[in-house]
Amino acid sequence: MTLQIAYSPCPNDTFVFEAWAHGRVPGAPGVDVTFADIDITNGMAERGESDILKVSYAVLPWVLDEYTLLPCGGALGRGCGPLVLTREPGMDLRGKTVAVPSERSTAYLLFRLWTADLVPGGVGEVVVMPFHEIMPAVRDGKVDAGLVIHEARFTYQNYGLHCLADMGEHWESTTGLPIPLGAIIAKRSLGAGTLRQLAESIRTSVRMAWDDPTASRTYVLEHAQEMDPAVADQHIGLYVNEFTADLGEDGYAAVRGLLTRAAAEGLVPPLGRDALGFVDN
Repeated sequence: MTLQIAYSPCPNDTFVFEAWAHGRVPGAPGVDVTFADIDITNGMAERGESDILKVSYAVLPWVLDEYTLLPCGGALGRGCGPLVLTREPGMDLRGKTVAVPSERSTAYLLFRLWTADLVPGGVGEVVVMPFHEIMPAVRDGKVDAGLVIHEARFTYQNYGLHCLADMGEHWESTTGLPIPLGAIIAKRSLGAGTLRQLAESIRTSVRMAWDDPTASRTYVLEHAQEMDPAVADQHIGLYVNEFTADLGEDGYAAVRGLLTRAAAEGLVPPLGRDALGFVDN
């Protein structure tokens, strides 16, 4: 059995899935990998186009009829939230144009919750861009501000930009919960036995990557869009953590908290009572 899987070329995803993608996880099904930006994988999930996908937690309310949330493999943590960047420090965002990586991204959902609290009247136009185009667009004056994710936390100063706000800091200070960013989902139609096998395959792939980080090095850097190797290491260190191996109680609480709060603000449809349940929970 070969399954279709889609995830980003970012170092955290390639680090997590390298052993599985190369057939080194004992007993794991074969996978045919598609690399795609998060905005694309979110759309793929809404159209049911792959067996397994890395998506934004924010898209779950639209896809959980067909997919189930796997309890591992995703990106969730502390001190790892999206940033709002501007050319000038202290910019007032009211009425301004802001570039975001996806309107169905967790980053944008956290941004919406932040603006609801701290930007009276809201921002002006929101423009969707691939995340690697956002910092140059802010630097070049094509947009007033940009919402960035991933390794941009470590590189935005290279573009002469300023951090106006950290969405993760706002989330953690108001909820006390870790920041849910990217989820791994799989089609419910695969059946309980296969879904358990997928979760165990991911956990094994993560452990193998931790046990021998050099094994994934070539794969990570090959897909890291000319990223400095030191930045790739920082990226992995921040986004691959204990929640990647197992969401656990705090992880599930963070996801429920985000989506419940967003639904209360009218930003996403409400979740059903058992929508986040996994077959072995």
